[in-house]
Amino acid sequence: MAWRRTDEDAGHSLARVEPRAGGWLFHGTEVLAGPETLLACSFRVEVDDAWATRRVAVSSVSAEGERRLLLTADDDRRWKRDGERAPELDGCVDVDVAATPLTNTLPIRRLAALAAGQEVTTPVAWVDVPALGVTRVDQTYRRLGPSAWRYADDAHGAFELTVDDDGLVVEYTGMATRVAGGGGAE
Repeated sequence: MAWRRTDEDAGHSLARVEPRAGGWLFHGTEVLAGPETLLACSFRVEVDDAWATRRVAVSSVSAEGERRLLLTADDDRRWKRDGERAPELDGCVDVDVAATPLTNTLPIRRLAALAAGQEVTTPVAWVDVPALGVTRVDQTYRRLGPSAWRYADDAHGAFELTVDDDGLVVEYTGMATRVAGGGGAE
């Protein structure tokens, strides 16, 4: 899939979803090249068959330099950051890499059985790009209709998401619009 950023002068995201034994691999690259922002971010997110994040690798390049991040979660949802315990993230089920709309698919797939009007709040490991700082954030996903969701958290606000039949983001209001591809997360 590919998205055009709507919040930047010139930005695109390219990503792929691949089935793996016992889960899925989400990976891609985001490039923003405008007068205010110049950065690139690559990511790999491995999830299990219950759509819970297991391993995340993110790298970024910007005027501040190159950075790398590795997050892992065990079966009990205990997290490590770059091999060191990160107890502040314990209990998080999802990761949200700020540079891509693709990671919003993870909770949407896991919460697919919600009826319109229902919502769930869960803690996520939110990755800031390009600094690659990680913060625990409570995010609420509310199903608005068959292909519409509202996602919100106290730190970043609320956003509406339109998704396809596979739960992959088509429109992320205020951030990105899908311009190519789709499907594959069946």
